[in-house]
Amino acid sequence: MLAKRIIPCLDVDKGRVVKGKKFKNIQDVADPVELAKRYNEDGADELVFYDITASNEERDIFLDVVEKVAREISIPFSVGGGIRTIQDINNVLRAGAEKVSINSAAVNNPTLIKEAASKFGSQCIVLSIDAQETSPGKWEVFIKGGRKNTGMDAIEWAIRGEQLGAGEIVINAIDTDGEKSGYNVELTKAIADAVNIPIVASGGAGTKEHFSTVLNKANADAALAASVFHYGEIPIPELKAYLEEQKITVRR
Repeated sequence: MLAKRIIPCLDVDKGRVVKGKKFKNIQDVADPVELAKRYNEDGADELVFYDITASNEERDIFLDVVEKVAREISIPFSVGGGIRTIQDINNVLRAGAEKVSINSAAVNNPTLIKEAASKFGSQCIVLSIDAQETSPGKWEVFIKGGRKNTGMDAIEWAIRGEQLGAGEIVINAIDTDGEKSGYNVELTKAIADAVNIPIVASGGAGTKEHFSTVLNKANADAALAASVFHYGEIPIPELKAYLEEQKITVRR
């Protein structure tokens, strides 16, 4: 049994970690490097950094932050937001990230996944999908930080992403993002059942039970969360001890 991963997510805007609800009402939280160091010490398995306005503002990603984080932590981390080209991916990996997360650019140019996987290896390429329920049991892919509906079916896009060479999928449920009402188990399970690569559940963590539910019932390989970790509501060591009690294998 592979250990399930616990992954804090750091949304970065103008060099600061921020957090919102349903991709809106953004508030300042902390310095990204200091927060990364704290999570490294607390036993997080990985970190995810999203430059949340880079794609919409069509600007380059925060390589200076990536380099500083790489110097300070020993756990793997991935970087997303504003990644549009093979050169962007190369720059992020050279700056110290282990993985690169592609979202809007992959929708606009699906061959980017194939080219990137071929050049850097599938293990480096994460397909990030922002999905929202548009009718009962149907989720569509949104891009530009959740601002634009592509009309693409999220499950079909996940299957295609795997075929193109993505090594992992992060599924961000816009409906539950920041709500602390629980992960979207139905959506996560639908995608986990449709593909053979690891699935990271994102959006909605509020209690320790929410983590155990998505890792058990939705077949997620990892659970990503932000505010419950940022504000100390669920300490990572406590969460891992709880998951072990629930017979879920985690790294200690």
